[in-house]
Amino acid sequence: MGIVQARVKIGHYHGGELRPVDVLVDTGAAHSVIDSDLLESLNLSPQRYETFELADGDTREWGVGTARFVYMDKDAWCPVVFGPKDANLLGATTLEILGLSVDPVEEQLTPIQRRARPL
Repeated sequence: MGIVQARVKIGHYHGGELRPVDVLVDTGAAHSVIDSDLLESLNLSPQRYETFELADGDTREWGVGTARFVYMDKDAWCPVVFGPKDANLLGATTLEILGLSVDPVEEQLTPIQRRARPL
């Protein structure tokens, strides 16, 4: 699969300013990781702290909170990790909440068709 990048807008979950952010789409990451300085500049703060294991086996403690993510006509509150400078990743949870999937051929995000079974 190729590298998929996207431009999303991020803001406070109570509304207000939305800032465009270039992200690397990482379906192997559970949550999205956004530069903590950017999140704090939007008056967001961590709601808790968790320890994360990195790909190289190192561990880091980062804050976790909630932010508003917007991509095209998709708009939702999603969990977000307050990450290091310029570490902007769009993770699998955010993709699922926004109803998006990765098109590896076109290297872009596409809407998913949601399906439900009758009860």
